[in-house]
Amino acid sequence: MVHQLTFVRKTGAEFISIFDDLAALRIAVFRDFPYLYEGKIAYEKEYLQTYANSERSFLFAVYDGSKMVGATTCIPLTDETAEVQAPFLQAGIPLDRVFYFGESILLPSYRGLGLGHRFFDEREAHARHFGTYAMTCFCAVERPIDHPLRTSDYQPLDVFWAKRGYSKRADLQSNFEWLDIGMEQPTPKKMIYWTKTQSPNGATHPA
Repeated sequence: MVHQLTFVRKTGAEFISIFDDLAALRIAVFRDFPYLYEGKIAYEKEYLQTYANSERSFLFAVYDGSKMVGATTCIPLTDETAEVQAPFLQAGIPLDRVFYFGESILLPSYRGLGLGHRFFDEREAHARHFGTYAMTCFCAVERPIDHPLRTSDYQPLDVFWAKRGYSKRADLQSNFEWLDIGMEQPTPKKMIYWTKTQSPNGATHPA
């Protein structure tokens, strides 16, 4: 299947050209556990505007024909929202040394093709080429083990992330608010950050 896929890279204001494709993909993928996100296009475009406003933001997208089937993004932490920056400020970590990784999403039928590793490779290479960022990070939602909508086949990605060199940081947390499927009002969700540091010679190790 990989041979039929095409890859697209966008930076900064170029994000505007893929707003509709990326918004639709985010809504489709994040509807599943553990995010259970009841997405709205209007909110999606507001969220994506943060990336369009950042000169150093980056998108790597996967297309099958004209359909976006996977995508990943990243952005300097200095250009992210206050809720993302807050735990790093509280921990005394300089924002201008951190590159934040946003979504990494694939439609189910395109998983298992190695694209998850490709997403990390692309984002880490983008952050590294600036030569000023000492840390890359992302966050993931924490859901209760006994959550009623947890599916029997759900597999957390913790092992995969650890193999990529990321460490789970219980000391770095944010609360993001969104509307769960089947709910009437948005509720806050605990997000835990995973980090990896990068040395000046390009070698990496868990933060």
